[in-house]
Amino acid sequence: MQPIDYAVVALFFLAIAAIGVVSIRKIKGSRDFFVAGGKIPWWLGGVSHHVSGHSGAVFVAYAAVAYQFGFTLYVWWAGAIVVACIVGAYWFAPRWARLRVARNIESPTEYLATRYNVATQQLMAWSGMLLKLFDVGAKWAAIGVLLHGFTGLPVSVGIWVSGGVSLFYITVGGLWADLYTDFLQFLVQVVGGVVLFVAVVRHLGGIGSLWEVWDRLPPGHSHFFNGPYTPWFLVGIVAAATLSYNGGTWNLAVRYIGAPSPESARRSALLSGALYLIWPLFMFFPMWAAPVLLPNLADPTQSYILLTRQFLPAGLVGLVLASLFAATMAMTTSDTNTISSVITRDILPIMTRRFRDMDQRRSLLVARISTLLFTFVTLLVGVEAERFGGVLGLLISWFAALIGPVSVPMLFGLLPIYRHADARAAIDSILAGLAMFTLNNYAFNATPAMRVLAPIAVSIFVFSAMAWLNRHHPVPPRVDELLRGLSGDKTAGNG
Repeated sequence: MQPIDYAVVALFFLAIAAIGVVSIRKIKGSRDFFVAGGKIPWWLGGVSHHVSGHSGAVFVAYAAVAYQFGFTLYVWWAGAIVVACIVGAYWFAPRWARLRVARNIESPTEYLATRYNVATQQLMAWSGMLLKLFDVGAKWAAIGVLLHGFTGLPVSVGIWVSGGVSLFYITVGGLWADLYTDFLQFLVQVVGGVVLFVAVVRHLGGIGSLWEVWDRLPPGHSHFFNGPYTPWFLVGIVAAATLSYNGGTWNLAVRYIGAPSPESARRSALLSGALYLIWPLFMFFPMWAAPVLLPNLADPTQSYILLTRQFLPAGLVGLVLASLFAATMAMTTSDTNTISSVITRDILPIMTRRFRDMDQRRSLLVARISTLLFTFVTLLVGVEAERFGGVLGLLISWFAALIGPVSVPMLFGLLPIYRHADARAAIDSILAGLAMFTLNNYAFNATPAMRVLAPIAVSIFVFSAMAWLNRHHPVPPRVDELLRGLSGDKTAGNG
């Protein structure tokens, strides 16, 4: 890194800190802090949903997949998310928006007390919060590793610098700051990615290399499916992505909850899907071409970083590093904001009466304190990641396993066809999916496809079966009213 590269990264951090200061003017209460007052423009919500859906792991772990297996990465990652966004646009995104209008919710788990019961809500809220503590901490550690790889600075310094800036702007500016910085981060990512794309294409001989390079790559790199990435693996990823990108990953649900109308939420989902359809083709091409440019690479996870160093001049290396920061910070800050909403709206009021029936001003104060404390603890986890050793990796893998099963009752609970699914169905489906994950990992020699697909399939089966068995039981009036409102039935008074 040259001095100009450091200057570019510094300017990036200053810009997002400034966005936090500017966003303060929009924050009058916790509703503005958590769901932007229900006023998120569809284009901003779509860009934010896209940016918040992936981290710097795309440029490290996925770069290795592209180097080793080729085009299949686009098929099972970007392609799966495109399907998820289209499904969400018509089934889930509008319902999240109606949920805020009908129930004044400010967190994605807030409606679960009405849909099931308080015990179910608390189980899902606490498990999500505790596991996110380690998940976000691991992402801070990843940022520190990236900074160390480019600059040689200690990992802990990178964590505290990036985390400190994020801690400031998300605490003072809430979701509005998160949305605006997501947009800035998207622009930085696009500029950095396009510059590297153009540099690689020119080096390979021009525009014709876009299709000619595949003949120079190892056999199978142009195939839709290659290596362990089979059609069944794609089915599993599509199922997981559909649940995750439509609300199973809570911070992505907030982009729909904060939409001013169901139609706006639908357009946001479609825009996010369009970005996943188009942008990865530019972003991944240098990674696909890397075996030609960097043959026999010992560590494929370094391919994107090495391409950046080799093909970009001083100044632009800093821009690409900023784009890597941008991708990861978009996830960490949106996760933090959403977990803060769960703590403020769903956990603290159950723990003590002091936090019940708070007005918007007091709720905002609690929101900022919980955001500050949660972010600080995740930074400590990131700094001490090595001391956790295998425990941290284990917790993260279990978080990934829980995403699917926990998402089933959260998302399917929004659909009228599952009106007979009760709290027992929700809890049993989660436990069944988790049991399937445990068997796959510790008892069976399961393929990657089955490790992804089986826990989700089992959770859906149990949830659906118990809803069917309960079909003759009366639906509680509060649940019936809720579901009619979410379907746009104005006779319920919630349209």
